[in-house]
Amino acid sequence: MGQTKAIWWVFLGILAMVLPVKTQLAVGFYSKSCPRAESIVRSTVQSYYKADPTIAAGLLRLHFHDCFVQGCDGSVLIMDERAEINAGPNMGLRGFEVVDDAKAQLENLCPGVVSCADILALATRDAVDLSDGPSWSVPTGRRDGRVSMSFQAEDLPSPFEPIDVHIQKFAEKGLTEEDLVTLVGAHTIGRTDCQLFSYRLQNFTSTGNADPTINPSFLTQLRTLCPLDGDPFRGVAMDKDSQLRFDNSFFKNLVNGNGVLESDQRLWQHASTKDVVQRYAGNLRGLLGLRFNYEFKKAMVKLSSLDVKTGTQGEIRKLCSQFNNQ
Repeated sequence: MGQTKAIWWVFLGILAMVLPVKTQLAVGFYSKSCPRAESIVRSTVQSYYKADPTIAAGLLRLHFHDCFVQGCDGSVLIMDERAEINAGPNMGLRGFEVVDDAKAQLENLCPGVVSCADILALATRDAVDLSDGPSWSVPTGRRDGRVSMSFQAEDLPSPFEPIDVHIQKFAEKGLTEEDLVTLVGAHTIGRTDCQLFSYRLQNFTSTGNADPTINPSFLTQLRTLCPLDGDPFRGVAMDKDSQLRFDNSFFKNLVNGNGVLESDQRLWQHASTKDVVQRYAGNLRGLLGLRFNYEFKKAMVKLSSLDVKTGTQGEIRKLCSQFNNQ
């Protein structure tokens, strides 16, 4: 009996060494191992934001694209010809230099402790806060992934897809229709290229006319910014009223037919998302937690917790742009 028990404990010990340990994210994860981690990320973001406030939107998009593919594991940060960064939907991603700068500082202070995935999650929070948006406590403890393949990022939500497809893609991640509308609200500080919406301005669905959901006065503005023979890569703000301020004017624009991307404007027409847009567009304050800023904080914590790697899973990269031991 004693020998059997001893063998059993040896088996459990081997199993513990073989199987990855899974722990939970926690606010203040680095409070003892690297107490200055969050303040260093914050000061780094502040420095870049001061030089270029549009970096906030870049970090938001970078974090979303990271989390939506294999979870929030920093896989989008890998620079390799086969990596996610080279997928079509990841065209124009930016903010890498902010993460790399913060990582370099943290490696000098606390080598091998703070993950790139956590740096990106923290930097995104700070970028929203600096844009007059909400701030929130970011649970940390993510580990960096060891896989980054471009084909895995090809199915990110596209501005050309119907809302039903977006709803399905979000549902597959455990995100609701309300989460979809809330997270799309990040476009309040976003920019897009003419090539991603110019088809709405002229011969929409081969009718010879513009998309009828576009407000006529706004249509004139968009045609001026993106003429037929214009630069397809010209950047256009997705919130015409306050492109550098994180607020709910984006939703007011949708109600008034001033959405730039077709997929954004369709949120106002779709039966499953219209009510959420209406609530965020209104002046409701404090009732039932319907305020955009309040819901955005919750949605971001939910997004940034998707399929995270913790414990002994993954690694803590030395450089965010490459896996260790390369």
